[in-house]
Amino acid sequence: MRLRRFIAPAVIAAAAVFGFAGPAMAGSPHFVGTPTFTTSGSTLTVSAKEAGLGNEAQIHAVLTADALCINGGGNHPKAVNKTTATAEGDFPVQNGKADYTITATAVFQPACTPPMTVQFQNVTLTDTTNNLVATPVPGP
Repeated sequence: MRLRRFIAPAVIAAAAVFGFAGPAMAGSPHFVGTPTFTTSGSTLTVSAKEAGLGNEAQIHAVLTADALCINGGGNHPKAVNKTTATAEGDFPVQNGKADYTITATAVFQPACTPPMTVQFQNVTLTDTTNNLVATPVPGP
């Protein structure tokens, strides 16, 4: 009888602990504010912060853009003067957050040299781990 009094509460306690203990789910993955996109010559850089990431050890982010070589008259002279700039990386998650910066450089063949300038279009940052996507906010 004494053994039964001990086993029943132990079984109920174990069921409560193991029955309700499951993997922690991410609350709501999202960008904190708007990612910052900057350009310098043929280089495109994005800085972003994400939160609500839960227990992932890391996220995988990809930066992609089309780069055009624009002449002094503001025209894109040849279809061959277009390239894709891509960069990606794995970034650690700490306390449900990740801060990261990714830089992509456009490489043209032939080179895009002054007075020609590089213009980026179709710029996208994608967190492939959480299916988050961000694009630059158009300027005024």
